[in-house]
Amino acid sequence: MPKAKEGDTVVVHYTGKLADGCIFDTSKDSDPLRFTLGEGRMIPGFEEAIVDMSPGQSKTVKIPPEKAYGRYREDRLITLNRSDLPEDLVPEMGMILEIPTSTGTMVSVQITDMDEEVVCLDANHPLAEQTLNFDIQLLEIVESAPEGGKGKGQ
Repeated sequence: MPKAKEGDTVVVHYTGKLADGCIFDTSKDSDPLRFTLGEGRMIPGFEEAIVDMSPGQSKTVKIPPEKAYGRYREDRLITLNRSDLPEDLVPEMGMILEIPTSTGTMVSVQITDMDEEVVCLDANHPLAEQTLNFDIQLLEIVESAPEGGKGKGQ
C-alpha cells in the first residue's frame, strides 16, 4: 500500500484539540482538507504526522508549539497611536485587523488593549504557546510525487 511522502497531494479529515480536550477546528462536518505535503501551507507538525501514513489509516498526534504556531513572542506586540489608524476604523477590544508588514505581506493582529491615545496590537497567533492534539485520518493520496522528488516545481 502506498505511503504519503513529501510532494504528495493528500486528502485528510482532522480534528484539532487543545490540551484540555476543547476542539478548536475540525473538518468532520465539512469537506475534507486537501493539500500538498511540503508546500508549507499547514503547520509543520501536522504535515510530518501524515508522512508515512497509508490511505485509510488514522492516528492521533501531539504537536508541540515549536511545530505548531510557535512560542509567544513579546516582539510581536505593537503599540500604535490612534491617529495612525484609518479614520473610519472604530477600534474595539478583541477586534482582528489585517496590517501590512515592512515587506508588504499582511498579518493578522488582535487589539488587546487601548486608551484614548494608543491601541495595543498582538501579532502572535491565537494558538501560540499551545500544544495541539490532532486526530488525523488520511483518506487518499490524490497525486503522488515522483520517487526521490518533491512533485511539481521541484
